[in-house]
Amino acid sequence: MEFETVIGLEIHAQISTKTKMFCRCAADAFGKEPNVNTCPVCMGFPGQLPVINNEAVKKGVIAALALNCEIPEYCKFDRKNYFYPDSPKGFQISQFDEPLSKNGWVDIEVGVENSRKIKVRITRLHLEDDAGKLTHVRNGSLVDFNRSGEPLMEIVSDPDMRSAEEASAYAREIQKILRYVGSSEADMEKGMMRFDASVSIRPKGEDKLYPRSEIKNLNSFKSLESAIEFEIKRQTGLWEEGSPLKGQTTVGWNEEKQETYFMRDKEDSDDYRYFPEPDLPPLYFDRGLIDKYKKELPELPQVKKQRYIEEMNLAEDDARILAQDLKMAQYFEKVVAGCGDIKKAVSFINTVLMKHLREELISVEEQKVTPEMMIELIKLVNDGVISNSLAKSEVFEEMYSAGKFPKNIVEEKGFKQVSDASAIELACKKIVEENPQSIIDIKAGKDKAIGFLVGQVMKEMKGQGNPQVVNEVLKKVLADL
Repeated sequence: MEFETVIGLEIHAQISTKTKMFCRCAADAFGKEPNVNTCPVCMGFPGQLPVINNEAVKKGVIAALALNCEIPEYCKFDRKNYFYPDSPKGFQISQFDEPLSKNGWVDIEVGVENSRKIKVRITRLHLEDDAGKLTHVRNGSLVDFNRSGEPLMEIVSDPDMRSAEEASAYAREIQKILRYVGSSEADMEKGMMRFDASVSIRPKGEDKLYPRSEIKNLNSFKSLESAIEFEIKRQTGLWEEGSPLKGQTTVGWNEEKQETYFMRDKEDSDDYRYFPEPDLPPLYFDRGLIDKYKKELPELPQVKKQRYIEEMNLAEDDARILAQDLKMAQYFEKVVAGCGDIKKAVSFINTVLMKHLREELISVEEQKVTPEMMIELIKLVNDGVISNSLAKSEVFEEMYSAGKFPKNIVEEKGFKQVSDASAIELACKKIVEENPQSIIDIKAGKDKAIGFLVGQVMKEMKGQGNPQVVNEVLKKVLADL
């Protein structure tokens, strides 16, 4: 029997606000001493009343619009009751039957070569506050409530994905969109984005949804993919043994052992005893304001990528790399506007600069080469002041490490390109004399030998020879032999 995997994701992303969802405590738990960002409201003290963070609602609406969601006329908050040590109130303020948004979708591309597009439907995007953080130690568990009450958006997909690859592509696309519209930094290293993945198996060709396992609190794309792949293999094995899952279960992911483990039976909505939050009024949305937010949405990643391909004639891989991060796209567009050379801008950014960013695992705004520096470097090459190879090697390396403008580096190091034909001719004659075998090869019709000699001349001139002049002079010297 052939089987099919059915996957749905719940993505929790921290909303980029200065304060928490229902109080004025700072929403910046990362790196802080435990339990310093707390107050009677987010700690659930008796008699304390929550107040809705307007900025969190606005950024939630903007994210929902970017995900093609419908914004209803009104929404309300609910109490989701559960008793865990990291929930000081004994309940979470969330949204249930009247959420902020519903019925969205996002297109994703799966795979690099021979990529395919699929549409993943979004059930809803709703708002809630976060729980605290548990740290398990040898003799118990420690609780840090700094994160408790931070504003979250939960993005719930329909079960439209069929592989770990598709789930990862969907999660990555959501992260890009949230960053593009400024609703969340979605930095997983800081705990700003987490995933719960629901996985089930069914016989291929059936439409029925079978019992699923929900993998909780996955905090990286790698963990997401590995956990789903393990769960697919585990549940497929159960089907083949004739004993598939009998009910919904909640499992955790053991990163060290690379396997899931049983946590508890999956709760249903009845278990949480949802009821409307009595201390918060419903929110009613002004349609004119919603339309204004929709018109102000920036160009999103997939649209930007397509524009780069169609209007700038970029290769698909180049367009994908440049469009996947908003800061990188802004950097690229500023360089193109300043130098007027799309081809060289792509070449310098996607090869030389990107190489360093990948090696150091940093973003474009964390490095020292500004768009103005890159513009000046490309103009120096186009004006014949320095060669392309020298610009990409020694000049750029100095720019990257010291944060200096290329003109200053060229003057300090004496890197100006030599175009003097007489000086280049001397270097060409020397190299020809030192490489008699290359002359024999050239006369035998081996054109590669000419390229070798050009390289040797450039090396002799320490990379400062004008490549075009070097080629012309060398051909003349060879013709005179």
